[in-house]
Amino acid sequence: MTRPSAAQPAEHDRARGHDPASEDSLPPSERRNPASIGLDRLGTAELLALINREDATVPGAVAVALPSIEALVGAGLATLARGGRVHYFGAGASGRAALADAVELLPTYGVGPETVCPHLAGGPPAGGTADEAAEDRADGVDADHVRAGDLAIGISASGRTPYVGAALARSRAAGAVTALISGDPAAPLAADADLHIVLDTGPEVVTGSTRMKAGTAQKLTLNMFSTALMVRTGHTWSNLMVTASASNAKLRRRAVRTLTRASGAAVDEAEQALHDCADETATALVSLTTGAGPAAARAALREAGGLPWAAVRTLTRPDGAPHPHTPEDRP
Repeated sequence: MTRPSAAQPAEHDRARGHDPASEDSLPPSERRNPASIGLDRLGTAELLALINREDATVPGAVAVALPSIEALVGAGLATLARGGRVHYFGAGASGRAALADAVELLPTYGVGPETVCPHLAGGPPAGGTADEAAEDRADGVDADHVRAGDLAIGISASGRTPYVGAALARSRAAGAVTALISGDPAAPLAADADLHIVLDTGPEVVTGSTRMKAGTAQKLTLNMFSTALMVRTGHTWSNLMVTASASNAKLRRRAVRTLTRASGAAVDEAEQALHDCADETATALVSLTTGAGPAAARAALREAGGLPWAAVRTLTRPDGAPHPHTPEDRP
């Protein structure tokens, strides 16, 4: 049997009664991909190579959106500075990508839903078992805790999901800043968004399977957004995590390793500092690096808005001498 080639998709489709021109009325993520016509007749090696080629286009689509992602980070920083929260709203694969991004902030940076709160169509059960009907239930939106000054981000590959649309409308009515992450420059839901981040990854290898390229682009964007928020609000020292939990043996070893890397201190000195600072890695780091006691280090961090490098800049050793630990990445 002769396989239809990528150069002959229109002829192949018309032979089956399909008019490619009708695709123009659909959002990009729902259109058929000419490169994957005849997908079901490819060998495994060809199939994997095709998926890989299509996946390779995703970072480029995200790169085009960097200016709007920067604006979203700015909105997030302003929200946190005024004591507000960031909310993610999504359904299906988009909602689960947002849920995963938010949940991972706690073990990584010690930040929970009091800062970044995920909302998934269908509620928590939909995180483990797909509830695709929930995306059509606009009355099931959990937006009661969105307040004026918060940031509500809707994630929808098509830019048409009723659940996300209702969340944005209710959040805007509550006085929140709103943003939409979609794959369609003409997304209807953008009408209720102050910011629209377009991740135009085009048609999927399997038509409409937005867990693929669209989902990858969403993950990259959400990871970028939340990581930038954490870095800009003092949750790292250089590229080291300093606010992660030290609640078990593995995490405590990681915290000690962070302290030795960041300050140049010996392991036993880092362990003692962590103990003295009630397992607060950032406080222990400031203490080790400046010679200040836990209370002074904690106060300096508070006055510096949580930024370890800024706290260190304001402190010196009690005797006025420079601290002996001066790593290369010390600010």
